[in-house]
Amino acid sequence: MPSNARFLSPSEAARLLGVSAKALRLYEQRGLVAPERTAAGWRAYGPGQMARAAEIVALRALGFSLAQVARVLQGDPQGLEQTLEAHQAALEAQLHGLAGTVAKIRSLRSDLRQGRTPTIGELADLRAPASGVRVAFELPWPWGGELFELRDIRALNYIVGPLGSGKTRLAHSLAKALPGAVFLGLQRLDATEPAVAKAKPLADHRSKSSVDAAMAWLVEDGATPSDALGVLLAALVAEGPAVPLIVDMIEQGLDQPTQEALIAWLRRRGPGARPVFMLTRSCAILDLSAVGPDESIILCPANHSPPMQVAPHPGSPGYEAVATCLASPEVRARTAGIIAWRPPGRLQAAAATP
Repeated sequence: MPSNARFLSPSEAARLLGVSAKALRLYEQRGLVAPERTAAGWRAYGPGQMARAAEIVALRALGFSLAQVARVLQGDPQGLEQTLEAHQAALEAQLHGLAGTVAKIRSLRSDLRQGRTPTIGELADLRAPASGVRVAFELPWPWGGELFELRDIRALNYIVGPLGSGKTRLAHSLAKALPGAVFLGLQRLDATEPAVAKAKPLADHRSKSSVDAAMAWLVEDGATPSDALGVLLAALVAEGPAVPLIVDMIEQGLDQPTQEALIAWLRRRGPGARPVFMLTRSCAILDLSAVGPDESIILCPANHSPPMQVAPHPGSPGYEAVATCLASPEVRARTAGIIAWRPPGRLQAAAATP
């Protein structure tokens, strides 16, 4: 190791690159980057390794799978056309959205010149991604008929809440209120579930290549192939982009590498993708530090207050409550099915209390 070069630890390198230390280890496992080793055997990233890692991160941001990254770094153009086409489509969708926002601003400026002041809602809409889908309905029990409204539907929507908070009831209500929405329940490995029965023939005949391509991309990113993942992908590609999909506990049956690869793939779809509502309590699915502008968080509070949208910033209303609902897949697996237990004496005392 050259003594005059600046070498970084994996955590330092990951922070500068804007990725996780686990991602760096995955790049190393795939032979994409080879860190140096200190005398004590610790990994160290010098200028050469950092330059190569930055190239990998840039290619990943364009939507390349790790296998495609390896081919590009070797000068192999295989698969390059399809990936660039997808990236172009995403950019064109962004341009379309920006054009709509510019038109709104032009209209508001015209109103100002005519003496009409824009409302707070009109100004707030300038920051939100363009969306023509809105929904409003009366909430079921335990909320007692209060009105619930979503001003816009994002590409990725997380529904979070503690046990007993009513998030599943909210999801079912959304599925009824959103035109054509498909609800994928916890019994999704059962071929008789309506969403699975509908998605399977479509995936077999019309979208099998899309499912296979998505599965290949996920596996290259470290996902573990499974029936649970296959059913999920079939449902995701079975309908057109305007049909919302609502998935109960999306992490069910998926290990942590698969969850991380799945959320990366969902984000890769870009603007205009099919809206997905995901019930989750996994911090691998909902990483609060990685929530993008086309994503929203809906919290169902423990006290059965009406569901609320939460901004992914510390200090914002509801942020801490969302954070306490999330845990790593390992912790979630250990606590699955566990309910609170109260000693018999305390249970009797509680029952006797008026």
